[in-house]
Amino acid sequence: MSVSGTTPDGTASEREASRWVRSMFGRVAPRYDLANHLLSANIDKHWRNVTVRRVRDILRRPDSRVLDLACGTGDLLVALEREAGRALVGSDFCHPMLEGAREKLNRTGLRSTLFEGDGLALPLRDASLDLITIAFGYRNFANYRAGLIEMRRVLRPGGALAILEFTQPPNKAFAALYNWYSRKVLPILGGIISGAPEAYKYLPESVRKFPEAPELSAMMKDTGFHQVDWEYMTFGIVALHVGRLR
Repeated sequence: MSVSGTTPDGTASEREASRWVRSMFGRVAPRYDLANHLLSANIDKHWRNVTVRRVRDILRRPDSRVLDLACGTGDLLVALEREAGRALVGSDFCHPMLEGAREKLNRTGLRSTLFEGDGLALPLRDASLDLITIAFGYRNFANYRAGLIEMRRVLRPGGALAILEFTQPPNKAFAALYNWYSRKVLPILGGIISGAPEAYKYLPESVRKFPEAPELSAMMKDTGFHQVDWEYMTFGIVALHVGRLR
């Protein structure tokens, strides 16, 4: 795997890739939730619930500081706050996505705070967090290794990072079927629902270029995370990685 980060078609640098991703998510934000839930048949809710359970020990500590990074419209943040029973923090670098998250928090009566920020340059002090979660956002970073280093920087010793992300299924036969669906069917359906077919053409390409689960685990260990483990879900189309700092 030689790709340092996401590489949308037509981009030639990390800055261009970041700008493209931010613009794309801004366009799909109004119908992002609808598209996600329909295209995943609501299985995405199960993936987030599994993530919450895996970090429950930290969430239930009343003094723990928790950030849901690349929070999008706030689905995981809502689930995390409900488990923690207190306000947490969410961040995204796409303003329209944050507006969707703010509306969702207000609608559900939750109190988590939000700030606009880039995961590659977080406006946070060193060793200031106990937990970072990121669901379906890490794959869109312009530099994967730099993102891990930045997340490690703001985590305290004993802190944890949980990455929920699409991946390539380990079963080759199922992977072939899944890739066919992702490349031929998903862009059409996603385009109809969201009104932005280029976003759902980007999705399967970004998954194809993204490190597979064992490689991501190795990257996390290489950048200072310990006790890294991961699990596949839904026939291996999604993987949850959890790593901790000593």
